[in-house]
Amino acid sequence: MRLLLIIVIGLIWVVNEYRGDGVVLSGNDQVADKTLTYNDEQSSGRLEKAFREKTSDLMVEDSGSVIKLLPDDNKGSRHQRILLKLASGQTILIAHNIDLAPRINSLKKGDRLKFKGEYEWNEKGGVVHWTHHDPAKRHPGGWLEHNGRRYE
Repeated sequence: MRLLLIIVIGLIWVVNEYRGDGVVLSGNDQVADKTLTYNDEQSSGRLEKAFREKTSDLMVEDSGSVIKLLPDDNKGSRHQRILLKLASGQTILIAHNIDLAPRINSLKKGDRLKFKGEYEWNEKGGVVHWTHHDPAKRHPGGWLEHNGRRYE
C-alpha cells in the first residue's frame, strides 16, 4: 500500500512538472501557484492557443470586456455567469462561485473585468472557473477584479 501511494504521488508530480501549469503541494499542503502573469496580448494569446489545442486545467490571468451578463446558475454551488470578449476576439465564459466569493453586483455590459482562474476548453471559447479562494488550500486561488476591487 505504501509503495502504491509513493508511485501515485510520483506520477502526480511528473504530470504537473511536464505540463508546466499545474500545482505542487509543499510539505504543509499549501498551494504553490505556477500561474504566469502576462500582459493582455500575451495572455489572450495563451488562451487562444489553449482554445485551438483544446487544452483544459490551465491557470490563466487576463482581462476582457463584458458582452453579456447571464442569469446565475443556482444548481448546486451558485455561480455568477459572465460572458467576456478578450483582446484576441475570443469569447470566454466566467463562472464565478458566489457561495465562496462575493457576487459583483455593480457589473454591467461594456465593463472591463480582470480575472484569474482555471480555464476549461469547450467549443464556444471556454470557461474560466476557480475565480475564488480555495477554503481547503489545495488549489491555486483565483479572483475577479472590477473597478479596482478584487473579489476572491
